[in-house]
Amino acid sequence: MSGVVMKFGGTSVADPDAIGRVAAIVRRQMQTGAGRPPVVVVSALSKVTDRLIAVARAAEDGDGDAAEAGLKELLDRHISVASSLTTGAAQAELLAQVRAEFDGLLGLVRALSVLREVSTRSLDAVVSVGELASSRIVAAALNERGIPAAWLDARTVLVTDAEHTGAAPEMDATCEQARERIGPLLAKGQVVVLAGFIGATPNRITTTLGRGGSDYSAAIFGACLGVDEIQIWTDVNGMLTADPRIVPHPRVVPRLSFAEASELAYFGAKVLHPSTILPAVAKDIPVRILNSHRPDNPGTMITNEGGTPEGQFTALACKRGVTVIDITSSRMLMAYGFLRRLFEVFERFKTAVDVVTTSEVSVSVTVDDTRRLDAIVDNLRHFADVSCESEMAIICAVGENLQADPTLFGRAVTALDTIPLRLVSQAASRRNITFVLRDADVPRAMTLLHQQFFGYV
Repeated sequence: MSGVVMKFGGTSVADPDAIGRVAAIVRRQMQTGAGRPPVVVVSALSKVTDRLIAVARAAEDGDGDAAEAGLKELLDRHISVASSLTTGAAQAELLAQVRAEFDGLLGLVRALSVLREVSTRSLDAVVSVGELASSRIVAAALNERGIPAAWLDARTVLVTDAEHTGAAPEMDATCEQARERIGPLLAKGQVVVLAGFIGATPNRITTTLGRGGSDYSAAIFGACLGVDEIQIWTDVNGMLTADPRIVPHPRVVPRLSFAEASELAYFGAKVLHPSTILPAVAKDIPVRILNSHRPDNPGTMITNEGGTPEGQFTALACKRGVTVIDITSSRMLMAYGFLRRLFEVFERFKTAVDVVTTSEVSVSVTVDDTRRLDAIVDNLRHFADVSCESEMAIICAVGENLQADPTLFGRAVTALDTIPLRLVSQAASRRNITFVLRDADVPRAMTLLHQQFFGYV
């Protein structure tokens, strides 16, 4: 199967004007794609997921009035958007569907307010309504504009395990459902609109892929259908050389490799969800990042090969709110099995480690998830001395050119010679250099690196 999957993020479907732009982009894709309809994957309206989480937390606190008030506010917003985009019988049907989604959620939230407990399973049920409502609205808006579209419940297609709030797709089952349910609609010439971020277990229990998972949904559907390209439509012109909130005028990266994109996404580049490209890599499907506000901009193309000019990095990324954990044990440090025992602690508490450095006397690691930090430290202290340093950050300089140009490492370290560096690490793949430093030093460090490799800001 050829064609494209087009994923539109929350800012791309924030209001009626934004959804109107989405319709124009989809229409143009059908015209330029030899009439082949795309698969459209939609996030919740901008900020809706955050509001739904707040509703769930209010219910957990037993504040049913606040939870219901939050739901009413969200319903009113969706009704307003839906009413602006549709007319007549189609409008009446859409409004009934949107109200039904929120009525079902209201019953759940009332029950949660009584119980004062929100499990991960319940939280998935709450937040899923954002994507379900927005995708229904987008499908109706396309039809209203003469673009034949069919809404399809993503939970009948994307099959996952039962790891709520961070479910993993069962690819074989998902691909079978995608071919059976999406394929025939596309063959009829209909644009298929699905909610991103959500799926269901084989027993039809609603799950979510985790925050930012709409990108992942798009890649999963694209891989299952064997499309030519996966498009991620957002509110920036593509992958940037640095975070614009830190470096005022970063450049767009026109092309990069899957491996580079994965490193950048993992270390904080917000444009792309880290898991997004995994299904695309498996099927060698290009991923393009595009700006729904500027659809004529070429964006960033992510492929196996990449294409950064020689003599520089591809981009910089930053992960803030990091904690450094130093583990010292003069008796056991180099003993057989010590590192296994050390990392078993992090595994036991399901906490990922970002950077690891070792010396003759200590092991240092960084974590950005500190929910279980106290328990981790208590367990490590059974066999080692442990100290923690919070308010740290990781800056990652990424580029395939590191493999061919050994001077890049020296230039990067030299650029930061006025910044106190806590840890420095180069990956075995020679694709990135990571610097661990105080969070307060991030703006200056990012600016110095950007000036060195991409010009002045």
